Amino acid sequence: MSTPDVDVNHKNIKTEDILCPLVEYEECDFSKLLEKPRLLNIDRQRSLDERSISELSIGMSPHHSTRGVDLNSSRIFEQLDSVCSPVGRRSGFSTPRSQTGFDPHPMVAEAWEALRRSLVYFRGQPVGTIAALDNTEENLNYDQVFVRDFVPSALAFLMNGEPEIVKNFILKTLRLQSWEKKIDRFQLGEGVMPASFKVLHDPVRNSETLIADFGESAIGRVAPVDSGFWWIILLRAYTKSTGDTSLAELPECQKGMRLILSLCLSEGFDTFPTLLCADGCCMIDRRMGVYGYPIEIQALFFMALRCALLLLKQDDEGKEFMERIVKRLHALSYHMRSYFWLDLKQLNDIYRYKTEEYSHTAVNKFNVMPDSLPEWVFDFMPLRGGYFIGNVSPARMDFRWFCLGNCIAILSSLATPEQSTAIMDLIESRWEELVGEMPLKVCYPAMETHEWRIITGCDPKNTRWSYHNGGSWPVLLWLLTAACVKTGRPQIARRAIEIAEARLLKDHWPEYYDGKLGRYIGKQSRKAQTWSIAGYLVAKMMLEDPSHLGMIAIEEDKQMKPLLRRSNSWTL
Repeated sequence: MSTPDVDVNHKNIKTEDILCPLVEYEECDFSKLLEKPRLLNIDRQRSLDERSISELSIGMSPHHSTRGVDLNSSRIFEQLDSVCSPVGRRSGFSTPRSQTGFDPHPMVAEAWEALRRSLVYFRGQPVGTIAALDNTEENLNYDQVFVRDFVPSALAFLMNGEPEIVKNFILKTLRLQSWEKKIDRFQLGEGVMPASFKVLHDPVRNSETLIADFGESAIGRVAPVDSGFWWIILLRAYTKSTGDTSLAELPECQKGMRLILSLCLSEGFDTFPTLLCADGCCMIDRRMGVYGYPIEIQALFFMALRCALLLLKQDDEGKEFMERIVKRLHALSYHMRSYFWLDLKQLNDIYRYKTEEYSHTAVNKFNVMPDSLPEWVFDFMPLRGGYFIGNVSPARMDFRWFCLGNCIAILSSLATPEQSTAIMDLIESRWEELVGEMPLKVCYPAMETHEWRIITGCDPKNTRWSYHNGGSWPVLLWLLTAACVKTGRPQIARRAIEIAEARLLKDHWPEYYDGKLGRYIGKQSRKAQTWSIAGYLVAKMMLEDPSHLGMIAIEEDKQMKPLLRRSNSWTL
C-alpha cells in the first residue's frame, strides 16, 4: 500500500494503555505517523488480525474485567475461531454469503431483500441506495441517494464481499463534486460534496442523467458539511476491506480529498481548531441549536483527517496536506479531550466556575456561567461514566448527549481508552434514557415548551421526543455495535440488537421512533427506511465477525500517545 496505514499493524496496540481524561495533556505526536513505513501487505479477507481482535475484545486489563467486559463475552470470539477459517471468512453466520451452517435470524434475509430492492442503477451499474422505499406518502427527497445515508449500506455490501457498488458510488460522487455549485448567485466551495443525488430517466431520448443537490434544494438550504467527511471515511473503508489501493491512488480521488481538506483546513479568524458550522449541516439536518461547533462534525472531522492521512500519496501536494493534517490533529485532539469532555468531576468543576476571568491563567476559558447548567444534567451524570457534550463556544456549553458524535469519537480514537470506557459506562448506566424500547436516542434530552419554540423555530417535526429532538433512530445501532466491539463490550450491542429485532421488521423498518422510551413509530417516520435496514445488517455482521471493525475503526498508535502530566486538581 502506498499510504502510511498505521492501523494495519495492531501488534503494538493495547487497550490497557489507559489515559485519564481530566489531566493536562502534552501534544500527541501525530507527526511520527509520517515516519512510519508505507505498508504494502494488506489482508484482503479480514479487516483486523487475530491478535488485535483478542486485545480489543478479550484481553482487557484486570481493572476492566469486572465492569468493562462481560466475563462471558469472549464466547462469541471463541465460537468464531472454531467455525470460521481465516481464508474466505466473510460477514458472520447470518448473511446470505455465509457457509458456516448456523441458522440465520429470520429478519436477516428480509433485510437483505429490502436492501437490494433499494439499489439505484445508472447506465446499468449500481451506484447507491435510495433513502426509503416507502410509497405510502409523497416521497419528497427520500427517492434520492444520500451520501451519509449510503454509508451503512456501503458497509453492509463491503462486509458481504460486494465492493463494486461502493466503488461506483465513490467515483460517481467524486464526479459530482467537480460540478459548479451555485445557490442564488453565490458559488460554494470547490470541494463541497453533494448531500444527495438522483438518477433521471428520459424515456424519449433513452438516456440517464445524474442530478445532485448541494444544499440548494434541502430544507433550510444548508450545505452538508458531513458529506465530504463521510466520503473520505468510506474511501478508507473500501481500501481497508478490499486491499485495493488503486482506487484511492487515482489522481481524481487524491484531488477530491485535497479539495475537501482545503475547505476544512483553511485559516481564518477562528481561535479554535474545531469547525464552525451552521444548524442543519449534518445528520441533525434541521434547526436544533447545534450551531457553532457540534460534536458530530468535530468527531467526523477528526476521523476524516486520520483517514486522509492514511490515504494521501506522499508526493509534493500530498505531503503538504499531511503536514497540515498533523498540525490540526495535535490541536483538535487536545481541544476536544480537554473542553468537550464531561464527567462527574468536570461537572462539579464547572458548577464552581468563576466568571470574567482574564489572561492565560483563566480556568473558565469560555466564560461559561455556572447558572447555565441545566437541572437534568446533575441527575443524568452517573458516578462512573462521561461523554463528549454537544457544543462548546463562548459563554455557552450544550450539555446534550449526541449519539453519533460520541460513537465516532470512540471509533476514531478521538476519545482516549479511558474516555471510551466511560462513554460505554454512561450508556449502561442510562440505558432507559438512551436505549429504552428501541435503540437509539439521537440526542438526549428533548427540548420542550419555550426552549423548543425559540431554538427550533416551532418546528412541528421536531416536537419533544420526536425526530431529531430526542427521537430514537435504529440506524444508530451499527455505530453503537462498532463502539461496543472496539471497547470490548459486545454484551451491550447484543442486548440492543435483541430489542430492535423484536419490533423493526414488524414495524416495517421505520426511520425513527417517538417517545421517551422509543415506544411509538415516528409520527412522520417513513417506512422501509434503507439506513434502518442497513444499520441492522451491519450491526449483526460486525457482532458476528468482529474483524469487520477494522474497516471503520482506527486505533491509537503508541507513537500517538500523549505524555501525561497530572494537574493539581487530579485525584484518584
